[in-house]
Amino acid sequence: MSQYKYWKNIFDATLALILIVFLMPLLIMLIFIAGIDTASGGLFVQKRIGQYGKPFMIYKLRTIHRKKRACSKTGLTLRKLKLDELPQLFNILKGDMSFVGPRPDIEGYYDRLKGTDREVLELKPGLTCEASIEYRNEESLLKNQDDPLKYNDEVLFPHKVKMNLLYLKNRSLKNDMKIMWKTLVVILK
Repeated sequence: MSQYKYWKNIFDATLALILIVFLMPLLIMLIFIAGIDTASGGLFVQKRIGQYGKPFMIYKLRTIHRKKRACSKTGLTLRKLKLDELPQLFNILKGDMSFVGPRPDIEGYYDRLKGTDREVLELKPGLTCEASIEYRNEESLLKNQDDPLKYNDEVLFPHKVKMNLLYLKNRSLKNDMKIMWKTLVVILK
């Protein structure tokens, strides 16, 4: 397994660097557009729980207007195409994240897991995973619930933990490539 971690870290850093260089003009343009659209600096930075429960700061494009407190039309498009996640390439390059792993959550979720569920914290948070593919429409799913927070806490989050534990037990570069490909196909649909 240590060979897997070594090669995964090399793969993550190399691909992140290549994509940052290649996508830098697009990223600068999107930060500018997001800044105008949301009356902000264009970037959203928030504390998330990382590997081994260690907090880190995640980078995203801002999609919520600062004063209106609602997602803008441009923000909705950025989210649908997952372009709001592009700044996380820097999180991957820094080593806080990986391309594949559990999506990083705010405090109060992964850091509060008990028993064998805590094994999920062995994984670096990722840009994508099976759970993020399955729940790609999570926002609309939650909007249709009478109590979205309760539904998230009692149904969605526990299922995501189970999916991430399954990934932990079956992780391999081949599986990572499969998840990345599935993510790309879902985004481009």
